[in-house]
Amino acid sequence: MTFDQCCSAGPKPGHAGWYDQVFAWLLSRGIAKYDQVVADRKRVLFADLHGDVLEIGPGTGINLRYYPTGIRWIGIERNLAMHLYLKKQAESLHFDIDLRSGNAEQLEMQDGSMDAVVSTLVLCSVDSPARVLQEILRVLKPGGRFLFMEHVAAPLGTWLRQVQHWLRPVWKVVVNGCCPDRETLSVIESAGFGCINFQRFRVPLPIVGPHIVGVAIKDPVV
Repeated sequence: MTFDQCCSAGPKPGHAGWYDQVFAWLLSRGIAKYDQVVADRKRVLFADLHGDVLEIGPGTGINLRYYPTGIRWIGIERNLAMHLYLKKQAESLHFDIDLRSGNAEQLEMQDGSMDAVVSTLVLCSVDSPARVLQEILRVLKPGGRFLFMEHVAAPLGTWLRQVQHWLRPVWKVVVNGCCPDRETLSVIESAGFGCINFQRFRVPLPIVGPHIVGVAIKDPVV
């Protein structure tokens, strides 16, 4: 498989189920080619991060190379099998991490404690993206930023949208819960952020080529 994570975590990869272990292994070998395609966009997106940064579903740690020095990085990864790969990646980059188990739909973090939250190819796979976004808003400081890069549903009425709809049941089973026709942008826009800036782009992938990248800002305290 050539794309990222599905919001997971856990300190003992050997205790993961066989599916999680296989998916983590495939992701560790398949993500590099996808990452080359979106690398420049990630560099721009992450360039001015600072302070306390939470990444949900960091998977094998493919994003670690793009983070500025000096941040405090916390990762919530529920797939126990991902942890070994992520820790090795962090060690190779000499990057300090705070990796935790958990679920993005119920973050064990204090209200208003994060300067930024990062999600790349995660909202497609969670059970309730609306709930995840409410949790992100809760843990962000006033004026804090949600940085996202997600694949999204193709436009209504297009052939690709129809294919996404047809393939969804099988795709979810094969790709760790991923919904290829999820209207992720609409969910972000209705979550309650004060300001959202985003761009649409495409990557050369079958089924999940349409993407969005952007920043959503929590309203500051008046």
